[in-house]
Amino acid sequence: MKKIKNEAELLKLALKIGEGYAQNRGYKAFSATDAQKQKIECLYRLLVQDKMVQPLPEDKEDLLSMKHKLALWIAKKLPADHPLAK
Repeated sequence: MKKIKNEAELLKLALKIGEGYAQNRGYKAFSATDAQKQKIECLYRLLVQDKMVQPLPEDKEDLLSMKHKLALWIAKKLPADHPLAK
């Protein structure tokens, strides 16, 4: 897995946008007490279900890989002039 530039910032943005996407799909909002791990896994599984990201092989489904997938997903959605896309 190749590390991408600004991966931590991309992950934060992916969680923010992903939560809005989940709410538009009818899911309730995450509470302030939800762990980041839970949010990441929930958003990853929702995006896989909606065929917006390619699923990881079952033996490689770990938190680090899910974070990477979410960062890649949002990086592809950003406009070319966005500061995180550079």
